Amino acid sequence: MRFRHPDGTTVHLAYCTNVHPAETLDGVLTQLRDHCEPVRRRLGRDRLGVGLWLARDAARALDTDPAALRGLRTALDRRGLEVVTLNGFPYEGFGAEEVKYRVYKPDWADTERLEHTTALARVLAGLLPDDVTEGTISTLPLGWRTAWNAARAATARSALRTLAERLDALEELTGRSVRVGLEPEPGCAVETTADTLAPLAAVGHPRIGVCVDTCHLATSFEDPDTALDALAEAGVPVVKSQLSAALHAERPRLPAVREALAAFDEPRFLHQTRTLAASGLRGTDDLGEALGGTALPDTGPWRAHFHVPLHAAPAPPLTSTLPVLKAALTRLVGGPHPLTRHLEVETYTWQALPSELRPRARAQLTDGIAAELGLARDLLTDLGLKELP
Repeated sequence: MRFRHPDGTTVHLAYCTNVHPAETLDGVLTQLRDHCEPVRRRLGRDRLGVGLWLARDAARALDTDPAALRGLRTALDRRGLEVVTLNGFPYEGFGAEEVKYRVYKPDWADTERLEHTTALARVLAGLLPDDVTEGTISTLPLGWRTAWNAARAATARSALRTLAERLDALEELTGRSVRVGLEPEPGCAVETTADTLAPLAAVGHPRIGVCVDTCHLATSFEDPDTALDALAEAGVPVVKSQLSAALHAERPRLPAVREALAAFDEPRFLHQTRTLAASGLRGTDDLGEALGGTALPDTGPWRAHFHVPLHAAPAPPLTSTLPVLKAALTRLVGGPHPLTRHLEVETYTWQALPSELRPRARAQLTDGIAAELGLARDLLTDLGLKELP
């Protein structure tokens, strides 16, 4: 979906396909048929943006076989779909029964992360629509904190500088500009937007910036204006933004609230949980850890890294951080000029929701994703952007 900003800029809205498990190119093509095109039809649009997640095997197939890449581009065109952004955070196995800490491997101190992201950039350059010359990729925020040290940080900085050089060369070769954004996430070496400033200054290249995920921003209790002001002051580009909402519990001390939270404690994904105490931000690596002991103070609100559907906040006594998303979006695209041109709805946890909230059929999932995109569309038009055909 495309929108015209009042300054004349085109802003792209997509939804991320990491909600649909697929490790191979055949799996990606099936996603387009079974999920992406039905969402487009449900919205009544001639064209729908999709933020592809390409796992290792799919990315390698597309990068090494020009015919396969042309075939994917043809399939996208035939189904009324377009790609301007990729989710390069998960490497493989994102549809596994247990993902948890595995999603942070390989990290940016591992050569495979550099090679995978380079391959994604080459693929994206070949998938961009004919009238689009800029693509974006989101990637993990260096690595998980417990394995991070000065030596690994130095290796990661070197890898990112190499990536920037490769992206420069790619533009010279293809005329397509690709930028990559570190996506701050609780528990990682880069947990907040403020944490991006030092490593990105060390890399020192405008092709490497930040992907602002509004669920992660909210989970860490970051104020959107403060966070985006700091990025702007440091000259760090917001490469893309993922529109998502976290789980919010206003009074976690109450038994009924804890019982409601426990329904979201599931075995597949990591749900980092945070609270803002007098001593600063406190947290646990997972929701179960917060519920099961005294590791997290319960005198103030808790927020958990659980991407809840944008249009359907959990029932009381829980809610979502949709207000943080709205505030961030207002700042990102509601000003005289957009701070980013690529927006991506990223709710990958539909099948991890409590059983009574989980879609039971493909059509229900299609309806849910379409409803999220519809809400995002309304937010953009309320900010003065005009939806394009």
